[in-house]
Amino acid sequence: MRKPNYDKFPFVAVPRHENRVWEGWERIADRLSSTIARVNQTKSVLCLETYTGVLEDDIERELVTRLKPALVVRASDLYLPEERIDELTAPFLGGDDPIFGYMSNLKLSAFFDPQALGEAQRQVEAQKQGLVLIIGTGASHVHEGDVLIYADLARWEAQLRMRRNEIANLGATNHTLKWSLQYKRAFFNDWRVCDRWKKPLLQRVDFFLDTNRNNHPKLAEGSLVRAGIRQAVRQPFRVVPFFDPAPWGGQWMKEACDLPRETPNYGWCFDCVPEENSLLLGFGDVRFEIPSINVVFMHPAELLGDPVHARFGDEFPIRFDFLDTIGGGNLSFQVHPLTEFIQEHFGMNYTQDESYYILAADENATVYLGVKDEADPKEVIQSLRDAEMGKKPFDDERFVNRFPAKKHDHFLIPAGTVHCSGKGCMVLEISATPYIFTFKLWDWGRLGLDGLPRPINLDRGSANIQWNRDTAWCRSELVNCFEPLEQREGMRSEKTGLHKREFIETHRHWFTDTVHHQRTGSVEVLNLVEGEEALVESPDNAFEPFVVHYAETFILPDGAGDYTITPFGLSEGKECGTVKAFVRH
Repeated sequence: MRKPNYDKFPFVAVPRHENRVWEGWERIADRLSSTIARVNQTKSVLCLETYTGVLEDDIERELVTRLKPALVVRASDLYLPEERIDELTAPFLGGDDPIFGYMSNLKLSAFFDPQALGEAQRQVEAQKQGLVLIIGTGASHVHEGDVLIYADLARWEAQLRMRRNEIANLGATNHTLKWSLQYKRAFFNDWRVCDRWKKPLLQRVDFFLDTNRNNHPKLAEGSLVRAGIRQAVRQPFRVVPFFDPAPWGGQWMKEACDLPRETPNYGWCFDCVPEENSLLLGFGDVRFEIPSINVVFMHPAELLGDPVHARFGDEFPIRFDFLDTIGGGNLSFQVHPLTEFIQEHFGMNYTQDESYYILAADENATVYLGVKDEADPKEVIQSLRDAEMGKKPFDDERFVNRFPAKKHDHFLIPAGTVHCSGKGCMVLEISATPYIFTFKLWDWGRLGLDGLPRPINLDRGSANIQWNRDTAWCRSELVNCFEPLEQREGMRSEKTGLHKREFIETHRHWFTDTVHHQRTGSVEVLNLVEGEEALVESPDNAFEPFVVHYAETFILPDGAGDYTITPFGLSEGKECGTVKAFVRH
């Protein structure tokens, strides 16, 4: 195992930040007081919008203590009764389904009681002097504010708060609800509703408030944060990776990424999932955290490229993550839904086509992929049902292909193909973004981290299995389908996938010299799969040189232009390798 140099806290350096960021409640309150005083000496309205999951009570307590408002209005007090909100959201939550729902089309205005909202608006209007503080999700429904603040939250932090029973769903008081059910409601409803409301606010807020880390609040001028986001779409950048244990988790990431050794395992790393990850903006020594999806919302064309923006809107369609089973166990045996299934049943526009790129592997590592030639569908399903009922384990050796896996192999997994990584693999998973739509068919008889069986989705899964993806088809279509592209002294490149059914294409470059990458018209996501470190540069100096380390995933916005990658530092004179993903068009 190499000495780790993986950067767990990457950031985008933002110039011209002097005296425009404030840390701690005392300094934040002082800055807001001076701003309010300049706005109006008699009466002023401070509107503090929050993303769902922000700890509003904590913020309110700190600001009330220091700013002493004459009137406080809480947006949540103006919502419909909780039972009415439950009725509104119920069609999107899948009934008793423990995992899946349907993408909500609700707007935040639907959560407000019109009478209560109107009364609050009249109350604010009637207040003739002093400070009015309006706080909560949808606060600017009451009043746009003389000063507008947005307190945002990264979704991984929201999930951690759910696990600690610290937060409830939007318009609910369900703090103690099982966190997976809270997550489902947030995924299908709350985050969709709040994103629709947030997008136009991002362009005009006066200040952003970062409360992702308890007891360490930070306030930044809105124009400064927007400048940081503009900076991001003009250069290579990384989002903040998030590591999480899993029932099958392994030990490789602990060493390679220098993670806490006391955690039993790490199965997941979301290394580039902008909908979930954070982005750190560097203002001198201060790191200001925002959801990385805000970059997509604010500059979709510059980030994604015009053809990709036209096709996907303000969604980031490429996902890179890690799955570690070295020293762990098999992933669940699974299948992803076909496009028409995910559209009809979940309201998503496209499905999770994916691939496994092998970063490292034990000697006997394997990948399960497709059914064997002689497998009878009825017998396979019956064996899976028997396993689900606890009668006997699923007969995987009889029904499923197992392909040997070694470092730098690439297995393509179009939706509808049964698959899973076996133990002993360190997988760089390259896929389309709809990441929770996994139908588990068999989980090897083990329990989840909560000590309970993980849900099996055999009925949905069996409706999506493509039985023609047998041994011969998988071997010819899905296993190491490399195609040479270019070779010269110091560099060779090749296509490595993905399958022709998938919209993502991947190229691999091996190089001891500088490689020039011409833009594809698509955002590009890369990982340094071989070599200690490499240098990413702009031929026309459009951005500052960017150093990437082994196993780090980084984003090349379309707006950054052409770029070069060269072995750097510890890798000078040695061969490096990158895998690059982009959207075909």
